[in-house]
Amino acid sequence: MDICQQIEREITPSLADMGYEVVRVALIGNETKVLQVMAERKDRVDMTVDDCADISRTVSALLDVSDPINSRYTLEVSSPGLDRPLLRASDYARFAGDEAKIELFHEINGRKRFKCRLKGLTETESVVFEFEGHEMTVPFADIAKAKLILTDELIAKHQNEKKGK
Repeated sequence: MDICQQIEREITPSLADMGYEVVRVALIGNETKVLQVMAERKDRVDMTVDDCADISRTVSALLDVSDPINSRYTLEVSSPGLDRPLLRASDYARFAGDEAKIELFHEINGRKRFKCRLKGLTETESVVFEFEGHEMTVPFADIAKAKLILTDELIAKHQNEKKGK
């Protein structure tokens, strides 16, 4: 288990109790390290600066005790944003209908990168998407990275979800 997985495992229960879901933990930089914690509210209400501050205080307290990073670092807490990374298989079902950029570990028909529309997730955790009029299915494990594309449609969908709450 790498350091980010260890930290995520350590902070997830406390953040869950506070009503948050950890989206990603990343440690970046060589000399000046930054620990990035990306989280969202479980109720899907937009994150506020106060939410980020609450998470920051909790994560700082937890990491002060366990001290998993053996050098100086800066803690950065943020929301995933509308053009969020797609990190879990469930993200592909949750964001079905939205546009995304997907990069695969291996080529399919001579390409690894796709700008596509998400169609969902199969029972066997394969991601289904539409690319240039063709439906494609790839195992979730074959996806190197993916993120939503910020479109007018995504913004409108988000605004409609906010009105419905």
